[in-house]
Order: sequence, then structure tokens, then C-alpha cells
Amino acid sequence: MGPVFIAAGFVALAIVYGVYRNLKELYQGQAAEADFKWQAQYGNVVRFKGSFGNDQLMISDPAALQYIFANTGYRFPKPPERRILIKMLNGKGITWAEGDDHKRHRRVMLPGFGAVESRAFLSIFQNCAESMSNKWTEIISNSNEGSVVFNLSVWLSRATLDAIGEAAFDVRFSTTDNNKSAQALARSYNNIMNDVLGSPSDGQVFSLGISKYILYRILEYLTDMVKNPRIVRMREAGITAKSVAKQLVKDKAEMLLRDNGSRDIFSLLVKANMDTDAKAKLTEEELVAQIRTILLAGHETTANTISWGLLELAKQPKMQSRLREEIWETEAAVHARGDVDFTMADFDAMPYTTAVMKEVLRFCCVVYHVYRYASEDDILPLSQPITARSGDIIRELPVPKGTRIIASLAAYNRALISARDKELWGEDAHEFNPERWLNGTAKEKVTSIGVYSNLMTFLGGVRSCIGWRFAVIEIQAFLTEIVGRFEFATSDKTELVRREACMVMAPVVEGEVENGVQLPLRVSLAPRIDVIEALWLREIAIFETARKGKAGDWSGWCLDEVAR
Repeated sequence: MGPVFIAAGFVALAIVYGVYRNLKELYQGQAAEADFKWQAQYGNVVRFKGSFGNDQLMISDPAALQYIFANTGYRFPKPPERRILIKMLNGKGITWAEGDDHKRHRRVMLPGFGAVESRAFLSIFQNCAESMSNKWTEIISNSNEGSVVFNLSVWLSRATLDAIGEAAFDVRFSTTDNNKSAQALARSYNNIMNDVLGSPSDGQVFSLGISKYILYRILEYLTDMVKNPRIVRMREAGITAKSVAKQLVKDKAEMLLRDNGSRDIFSLLVKANMDTDAKAKLTEEELVAQIRTILLAGHETTANTISWGLLELAKQPKMQSRLREEIWETEAAVHARGDVDFTMADFDAMPYTTAVMKEVLRFCCVVYHVYRYASEDDILPLSQPITARSGDIIRELPVPKGTRIIASLAAYNRALISARDKELWGEDAHEFNPERWLNGTAKEKVTSIGVYSNLMTFLGGVRSCIGWRFAVIEIQAFLTEIVGRFEFATSDKTELVRREACMVMAPVVEGEVENGVQLPLRVSLAPRIDVIEALWLREIAIFETARKGKAGDWSGWCLDEVAR
């Protein structure tokens, strides 16, 4: 073999290694780890290479994201290889559908997810959170130490599955009570995303990269036939979920025929479907797919979001104490007027609780990536001009047809806008700080991309999360219930918690990845003090810290005083 061929071989290997290194960094690192690194180095638009050297884009630029998701409708659809994954997990439902087909799905489903409908589910969320809390109280009360290390991920996954079962389908799964009839579904969903997509090997990263070159029908055949353990796991979970979904469709149809339908999401969906023009109706297969989508997406993302939020509060006891104080003050007002439970009006009047929730949704963006491709040649507007290697200033970015795009929702939620304005979220965007939502640092109205507080956590435009109101209210209900009753502290494994990238950001413990999703926090009963006493302590704390020149740090002093 001549020296020219040897040299060419080394050059080819060097190119492949350079390309492959990008993909490994992106898919084998922690969730959004590469996003933040590349954003800091290169800005809000990053070009990187795919498996065979094709250009791909990672985008967190607000103007570009607004164009892709809000302005151009369906010109940037999901790539076929990603739709295959969605089909295996959820069937051909709303998250799988594209274009006019997606419009049809969304039109039928919207009546179940309106503002009024979502607010009506508050009592269900409160009851499910209370049920879990009662179990925790019993376990903690029987412990010798007065505290217990709980795997919050497992508990919250069960509790939110119960909530989605009752709110969406008027079915009581009771998984937190170990209801045997619901255990098959709970087991099939337990750790599903990590089992299927977590910690990919080098070969799996490469296979994911080349899947874009395989015809959709061939991909469908392969996913139906291959014996790969991850794909088998996905198929088995799909079979269980499909069986549950079919039974729910059957039961709901019989109830509606007897005119016994309730106001749960699926009843409203079925009624809307019955009133729809024949050509626009959802088929039984599509109804089953909607149930699977609601079951998985409706509890997995919410459970993970609450888990990550509690981890941040465990790391920041002063923030946790301030949140609990507001919850207790509002609770006292609720009881004073003769009520038992918080109302939506109470939540709306709790500024710090709302700020914490928004910060959790911003900082702990559970769905960190969304995948799209350009269906035609297009030009993306940019919030900031880009300086090319040649020195040219680029104010609009030409995107050739077929270009794969990773919309980094996590990076946008911490994005730079301009050197003059600093970060959209403040100079401390990479820190967990609810105060940004109270002091005007968070620019909620600078752009209008996301459906909630300018965040991209729930996306925006025609593909925005249809259940975002549902999720926000559920998170509020759970945080209020459990932070009001319990204190959360770090455990000896907290520093080992890893943000596993598996389509959702799931917590695992470094060195114990094979044990699945884990978030071990130490939980104890919150020491209840009289609300009047709490208010009195706060006033003294404000005075003391101001006298010592530490204004604004009164919550820590108050914690110490309560402990004494």
C-alpha cells in the first residue's frame, strides 16, 4: 500500500474521530452538559458534525427558536428517526403526528386541556400529594432517627401516575398504596426512559447517528423485529400500556353510551371526537395512542421536575425555609376563612412559591432537547449576529433542506441575548435563584416564544405542550403539600447524583446507574410552629439582620432561632 493511501487513511480516521467525538460528548455526557459548554464557547448557534460529517445545528437563539416553533408552523418537522422512537413509546398520537394530521389531533384534544378544565383538577392533585405525604409521615414516625432517606423519584413517579390516572381518565390507579391491578403499568413505566435511552454505548451513539440515512419503513421493520434489549424493553412497555389504554377506551365508551361520562380529560376528548366531522375524527388506534401519550408524558416529566426542584431546595435550606413560611402563612389564612384546601386564588397570591416553581422549570428543564429538520431551504433570523471564521458578520443563517436541528431548550433557558443586556435571565443564569422572578431580572416579556413565562420548557407555537396548564397546577399542588409538611436535606449520595440524558433529564447515582433512576434525599417532618410566632420571628429577624448590616438574609437567622 502506497504512502498516499496510508496518509489518506489516517486523514479519514482523524475526520471520523473528530466527528464522533462531538456526538459522544453530546449523547454520553450529562443532560445539556455539552449544550452549556458549546454555548459558552460559540454562542447560541453552534454547528457540529453528524456521523458522516454532515452539518447539524444546535440552536438556543431566541429569534431562531421563535421562527422555528412559532412563525413557520410545520416547516420544521420531527426527523423520521425520532418519530420512530415516539411511535414505539406512545403510538401514533399527537406527539408523533405532523402537519395537517397534527392539527386534527390537537383540535380534538384541546377541549380537555383548557384553563378552566385544568384548574378543576386541583383537588385531585392535592389528594394524590396528600396520600403520598401520609405514607411518608407514617414511615418517618416509625423510624428511630426521625428522618428517612427516600428515593423521591420512585415515590413521585407513582404519585403523579395516580394523579394523571384520576384527572385524565377518572381511574384510581392507587400505585402509592400498592394497588396490584395497577402495578403492571407502574412497573412497565418504572425507569423506562433510562432503560431505553440512558448511558448509550459508543455503538449506540453511532447507530443513532446513521439512523437518519435509513428509510422510515426499514426503521419500522427493524424496531419490530430486532432483539436488542433496549428495543425489547420499549416494545414490552408499549404492549402493557396499549392493553391498559384499550381497556380505558372500552370502559369510557360504555360510560358515555349510558350518559355517565365525567369531566376527566379523556371523557372530554371522546365527546369532542364524537362531535367532530367524520373525516377529522380520531380512529380507535389514535385514541389509544393519545392515552399512552398522556400516561407517559403526563407523569414522567412532572415527577422528574418536582424531584429536581426538591434537590435544589435541599441544597438551599434558606430558600426552602422561606418557601415553607409562605405556604404556612397562606395555610393559616385558608383555615381562618373556614376552608381546608388551597384554591387557585391562593396559589396566585403566593409570589415566592410561584417564583420557585418558575425557577425549577427554568433551571431544571427536564425535556432539554427537541429535534427538528428543515423540510425546505430556509433562512433563520438571529437575535445576535454571528462572526464567521472568515470574519464575516452573519445576521441571518441560511439553512439547507434536510439540515438536522437540535433545539436546546435547556440552553435557551440560560441564554445570552446581547453583551449589553447580559443574560436574558440575569448574570447568574447558571445558578438556581427564584429571586430573579421577583426583582425583574428574569425578562418574561423580552421575547414571546414559550407558552409560560417566556420559558421554552413547554415549547411554543403549534407544537407547544398541550398539557402545560395541567402540569403547572400539578407542580404547584405537590410543592405546596410536601414542602409544607416536610424538610428536605441532602444525603451522603447527593453529590453523586447525575443528570442522566435519556430524552428526559432523569436523576441517577454515579456508580449505581444500573440501579436505575434514583434521587436519595433525607426527609423529616417539618417542625410546625405557630404562624403568629413565625411572623414575630420574621420581624425580629429582619430587624436583627438589618442591624448587623446583612439585610435580606433574615431567613437563615429565623431558621437558627426556630431550631433553638
